[in-house]
Amino acid sequence: DLPCELHSWRQMADYSPEMKQFTCLLHLYHVKAYDYLRKILPLPHPYSLTKQAAAGFSNDIFLRLEEMVERGDQAYRYCAVLVQDMSLQKQQEWDPQTKRLMGFVDLGAGILDADEAPLASEAIILMAVGILSRWTAPLGYFFVNSTSGHFLAQLLRQAVTKLNNIGVVVLAVTSGASACGAETARALGIRIDPERIQCTFQHPPGSVHSIAYFFDVCHALQLIRNALQCFQKVECLGDTMWWQHVVELAALREQRVLEPCNPQSGRAGSKGSYHLKVNLATLLFSEGVAEALEHLQKLGLASFQNCSGTVKFVRLMSSLCDVFYGRGPYGKEPLLAGNYTKISNLFKEAKSFFVNLRDSMGRYIIESKRKLGFLSFLLNAESLKWLYSNYMCPEGIPSHHLHTDAFSLDPLEQFLRVLQQASGSSGSPTCTVFQAAYHKLLASCSLALGSPHSTATSWDRSLSQRRDLTLGSIRAQYHPAPGSALAPECPYSAGLLLPSSALSNALTDLSLYTQSVTCTAGWVAEQLALELQCEACLASLFEADESRLRCRSVLYIKKSGGVSLPSASVHHITSISEQVLNQYSKVGGANKNTKLWYLALEQKVFQELLGESPLFPTLTNHLFEGELSINNHYTTLVKELTWCYLNIRTNPAQHLNLKYPCGKHRLKRLKGRHLFPSALGSCQSS
Repeated sequence: DLPCELHSWRQMADYSPEMKQFTCLLHLYHVKAYDYLRKILPLPHPYSLTKQAAAGFSNDIFLRLEEMVERGDQAYRYCAVLVQDMSLQKQQEWDPQTKRLMGFVDLGAGILDADEAPLASEAIILMAVGILSRWTAPLGYFFVNSTSGHFLAQLLRQAVTKLNNIGVVVLAVTSGASACGAETARALGIRIDPERIQCTFQHPPGSVHSIAYFFDVCHALQLIRNALQCFQKVECLGDTMWWQHVVELAALREQRVLEPCNPQSGRAGSKGSYHLKVNLATLLFSEGVAEALEHLQKLGLASFQNCSGTVKFVRLMSSLCDVFYGRGPYGKEPLLAGNYTKISNLFKEAKSFFVNLRDSMGRYIIESKRKLGFLSFLLNAESLKWLYSNYMCPEGIPSHHLHTDAFSLDPLEQFLRVLQQASGSSGSPTCTVFQAAYHKLLASCSLALGSPHSTATSWDRSLSQRRDLTLGSIRAQYHPAPGSALAPECPYSAGLLLPSSALSNALTDLSLYTQSVTCTAGWVAEQLALELQCEACLASLFEADESRLRCRSVLYIKKSGGVSLPSASVHHITSISEQVLNQYSKVGGANKNTKLWYLALEQKVFQELLGESPLFPTLTNHLFEGELSINNHYTTLVKELTWCYLNIRTNPAQHLNLKYPCGKHRLKRLKGRHLFPSALGSCQSS
């Protein structure tokens, strides 16, 4: 349907829709073929295509960014570009508003009006992220039926060109650590050979401006985890890392520990009973796991002897993550003059370690099919050093503080999670649903600078969405059976487990009633701990042995009758909930067991908690995390504890299998929906 006459290709303003689609698609899919045809046909300059067709880009976002730059706001002067794909449901739909069929491939030039038009199976999303200050801007999306590295490379170049045209300088681009991401890097001119790493590419090609390339750190960690699990044992320079040590740590059951009580307690001759419990929310590659392995080795557990090589490897990976996410000893801005020497030495150590890693057969892992995760860290290290040399050392350059967490896919993946929620679908959305959700989020995008606290623990929140990087995921993989039921000797009273009544309350012994509240609070804490993904929050649920060295990966908790004793904060919340329930349930005329009634109960509990002494003193920093201080995992933890306790108290038959062997109660595991919404499931330790 394209005209063959040369005079028809003179002015793009006179192009038919088919001609515009052809020029845009050809330039996106194969820029060299487009340049060749420009010698035969007077096709428009690529800049004209970007300016007029704006292949899938959101022009409104670019206009707003341009306004920020024209005001002289340096916070919007430098950015990184992120690219990520999202699977779509292949489905043809009729749009009554546009009166057109939807669900086909669309790269911004419109849907091809032909029988052979393919259905879209993926959406590619691009986002700009501030480097000097924290801001995010969704740049656009594209519907495709297949993704290639060359195509993603061309999309990235177009995004960089559009940003450069409005005065925004792109310093880095980030993709996933995958086969497609590696192909994208090679298409841009990146070389990932450990001996000859080329971490930057020129844009425009042949210009003096270079752009660094990063692989997402969390994706790289997942690949390294898979490699270690595949090889089981890796050796480097005399040290041996055993995957089995991690498996044994994750699978470690509670163990009773007897030790003399604290002399200050006045009972020097007695012994205290504690239970050693592994914090399953601990991240695999973290200092917490390294400390836990060392601690268990000192205790003399046979499974953890000779684990020094595993500890060294885990600690090295944890230090690398500290750098790339601005946490730990390097602070929020690791690329400072005082830190660079230490970071440079760390990168040298990591390169020497990765290059010399061997499997049990003596083969170099860096040359195996499981090398991409290790190569990703080596490339990221070179890119970070290049940014330091070119944008922090020279005088006259205003970027003396770079937020290294901007070089990850976390902001884009968080945007996609919100988009998934806005679409109202748990699975892959259709093109129509995706477009509606995307434009809804785009309308609420403010480009406002983030608060200092909003991304203080972006590393932890990003990993919270990847449960395969926690000890809990390893236990679930090797021991998929659910946890054991509570011991039958738990001293629960019928007055607590059954719906409240005047007779049951009157017949219940007060001491037994108080003990039942405590045990139920401990049971609630254990149920929440099954789903909790925050290392610090999980540790705060239980009464701990304060005399021991703090190690959040290994908890020492007290138990009573087989139930873990709750922390003072958990006990206080459940006690207030019990008081409110007893008082509010006596009010007649209320339609109980409805959503409105539960909300009223929760509101009464929160009102009682206001003005009380601070809860969870070890989680003070959590209170100020998140874009809204009322919507973070500190406040969500309080809400979930209240909800779980009230739900159990008002619906005991739904959750508990009440039997009376020998006059005792046996409790089954809590059934039904998960206890945590996404807000609490996404929290991590600070």
